[in-house]
Amino acid sequence: MRAVSVRHLTVSLWFLLISIFILAVIWGCNPPETNEKSSNDQPLAKDPVPGDAIVVASIGDAKRLNPIIANDSASGDINGLVFNGLIRYDKDLHFEGDLAESWDISADGLIITFHLRSGVKWHDGRPFTAEDVLFTYQKLIDPNVATPYGADYQRVAKAEVLDTLTFRVTYKEPFAPALESWSMGIIPMHILQGKDINTDEFNRHPVGTGPYQFKEWLTGQKIVLTANDAYFKGRPYIDEYDYRIIPDPATMFQELRSKGVDMMGLTPLQFSRQTDTPFFKEDFRKFRYPSNGYTYLGYNLKDSKFSDKQVRQALAYAINKDDIIKGVRLGLGSPATGPYPPHYWAYNSNARTYPYDPEKAKAMLHEAGWADTNGDGILDKDGMPFQFTIITNLGNDERKQAAEIIQQNLKAMGIDVRIKVVEWQAFINEFVDKRQYEAIILGWSIGLDPDNYIMWHSSQTGPNQYNFVSYSNPEVDELLIQGRKTFELEKRKAIYQKIHAILAEDQPYCFLYVPDALPVVDARFHGIKQEKAGISYNFEKWWVPRELQRYAAAMAQ
Repeated sequence: MRAVSVRHLTVSLWFLLISIFILAVIWGCNPPETNEKSSNDQPLAKDPVPGDAIVVASIGDAKRLNPIIANDSASGDINGLVFNGLIRYDKDLHFEGDLAESWDISADGLIITFHLRSGVKWHDGRPFTAEDVLFTYQKLIDPNVATPYGADYQRVAKAEVLDTLTFRVTYKEPFAPALESWSMGIIPMHILQGKDINTDEFNRHPVGTGPYQFKEWLTGQKIVLTANDAYFKGRPYIDEYDYRIIPDPATMFQELRSKGVDMMGLTPLQFSRQTDTPFFKEDFRKFRYPSNGYTYLGYNLKDSKFSDKQVRQALAYAINKDDIIKGVRLGLGSPATGPYPPHYWAYNSNARTYPYDPEKAKAMLHEAGWADTNGDGILDKDGMPFQFTIITNLGNDERKQAAEIIQQNLKAMGIDVRIKVVEWQAFINEFVDKRQYEAIILGWSIGLDPDNYIMWHSSQTGPNQYNFVSYSNPEVDELLIQGRKTFELEKRKAIYQKIHAILAEDQPYCFLYVPDALPVVDARFHGIKQEKAGISYNFEKWWVPRELQRYAAAMAQ
């Protein structure tokens, strides 16, 4: 699966860090241990062969299998295998052609001409053409389409089909993330033209051009994909991709132990203590590297309790991030200071930090007018007690545990915090999308380009958009626009480091930590190469020697 940015993830919201481990950016990590022998110690074939299935576990079901409207990580996982963009990232995080064989960029950076591959077919056999690209673009800017990604494409002055295999886009002004935006999955015009993309049955029975094609979706249970025999880059070796929904991480781990699951993201406890056995070392391969995202406590800034920046800063001093990293992550992560992890070029090492200082937090809260006026141990202001609920998603014990530590930290401040854990789809649909929350714990996976306009610009606070905390800062708005217009790396770096510094000062989120990605894969899978782009950038090249194929017989039926 290709590396993706937050504009292509569906947060995980993809935003979310569920299963995002397979899309993580790797920087300077150690080589993984390998296992290249069969259970009977006989030499294995060295040449790739087709066959077998892979079972991947997720705590949440997909929402919509349509890349331009999907806004959750589970949908993003599947869409990345079913659909292609015009370009993608290679193993070294450089752009390479996907549906586009090549492209030309004008000297002023305003015009990109894509030369599309010939012979590419949709899964139903119809030919892919430039008309499909134009149709996708038109839907991305259609106000009636519930897409969170439209802002990138509204920068376009003109999009045109020059011929069947040539698509040209002209921008109104220089737009630095332009090329990356065309890694968005392309959808088929011949199926969706004239239909309501928000509700069409296509969203449960997708047709793409990717290495895998849709087979079935049993809601709350699994999504099954099969290899695309006509894939333009060559048929994948693994015959079937089974995406199992297992909401409980402990159950998921037991399925891994019993070989009912081949791949999952380990919890820190599982990684550090429960997989350090001969069984796991023989039968699985573990990986560890800094993820390309962060976990945060987000505030509903329309709630009067969180409208004062000084209060949000006080909360940051009151929360012990080190305890969260040690207690929840078992040290497998690092503190977050803003919207970029430390290994990103846009990271600002001089941004304001908030070391744990409960006395300073108390003083700041008192200065902001919060005091225990009635002796009940709870701070209040203008007759309103300082109490709120943190909502997070079911199936992520790490977030729940982080919430519990925050709850205890803030209790010592005189703040009454409650915790509510909600099933994933209800969490997104009923609370996040509708802004019906006071505070949430979530995670973002961010793209390689530091542009995060759709997360922080004040125009992006509408339904299904990603600025769901309702953050608004005119200076940040202007910097985000400047960052999109600037191509020179050092100037862009200064812009995004300034954004980092302002967000660290404003604290619309309490930026908690950058987790290490901890994927584990059954050792029978060969061809896994850990690179800067992660471990799944070349998934269609993974394979299993015939003598180790577990599902070969089932695939033949």
